[in-house]
Amino acid sequence: MSNTEAHPDEVVCRDGGLPGPRSECADGVAVEIIEARDVPLGGPRAMTVRRTLPQRQRSMIGAWCFVDHYGPDDVSTTGGMDVAPHPHTGLQTVSWLFEGAIDHIDSGGNVGRVLPGELNLMTAGFGICHSEVSTAETTRLHGVQLWVALPDAVRESLARRFQHYAPSPLTFEGGSALVFLGTLLGETSPVDVHSPLVGAEIRLDPGAVLALDVDPAFEHGVLVDAGDVTVDGVTVPRASVGYTGTGSGILHLRNEGIEPARLVLIGGAPFGEEIIMWWNFVGRNSDEITRYREEWQAHGDRFGRVDGYVGHDPDGLDRLPAPALPGVRLHPRVNRPPHVQE
Repeated sequence: MSNTEAHPDEVVCRDGGLPGPRSECADGVAVEIIEARDVPLGGPRAMTVRRTLPQRQRSMIGAWCFVDHYGPDDVSTTGGMDVAPHPHTGLQTVSWLFEGAIDHIDSGGNVGRVLPGELNLMTAGFGICHSEVSTAETTRLHGVQLWVALPDAVRESLARRFQHYAPSPLTFEGGSALVFLGTLLGETSPVDVHSPLVGAEIRLDPGAVLALDVDPAFEHGVLVDAGDVTVDGVTVPRASVGYTGTGSGILHLRNEGIEPARLVLIGGAPFGEEIIMWWNFVGRNSDEITRYREEWQAHGDRFGRVDGYVGHDPDGLDRLPAPALPGVRLHPRVNRPPHVQE
């Protein structure tokens, strides 16, 4: 999924008057709670997603710069996912499903089907466009869409690419995991990334406790999809992210409930670069974003074209137009230091 907001609010941010971070502490360990905001995608039957990144509170976790969580969605009510061809620059998209199926087509000539428990990673680099449509057989849609910002050294040189990987389940006492990016629990994903990252789906049985060895140089976020989950003793509400900064080599995860829990762990080394993220573009300055928008609107070669897109609505758009730019210069997001805000 991508950002299809046609009329994003223009906000001039000033010091003061903004909600601050919320952190909680258990046994002397603090966890920052990043709460989701609801964002409708599409038209009158818009599918609503819960967005935790980016926020004023925190823009990135490692190179992870965008986290949407959606479902379980009754497709007969919402119409499912139907995102017409749209552009990306300077990022990789990570599609991960719990239920349903999505057909992907991109301007690199790649066609793929996103299925539960299988990673689909698209590299935009210089520029790409793609479409995403839930399949006719899908009755419930449930999953996450994540973006990874590409480092400046490679973002303009990487070719359009689409990678698929179905990780084997790792079992441990009280649960299991699917490691789709990086290394965790002794398993390493073969998928190409361009900064130190980790990503995994973790399931915990009722009452299960997991002391998870992690890289202390990484900051981490735990998105709770289901269950009564605590991170380092702090309760993380469903659809929220529990954030822990660098310095700790163990994450303590626990399912306090009587139902199975599912969470998505993301983490990475602090990115160290400021980015501008507007609509579906990741760049470094306002002029770049303006140029990307102009080239997309002009059907420029940077993005190519998608062949074979068929949406749910026969009268729908054949490609998404870019929203109008705000009437001010865009400035980079200054991310918070890689530790919990008290």
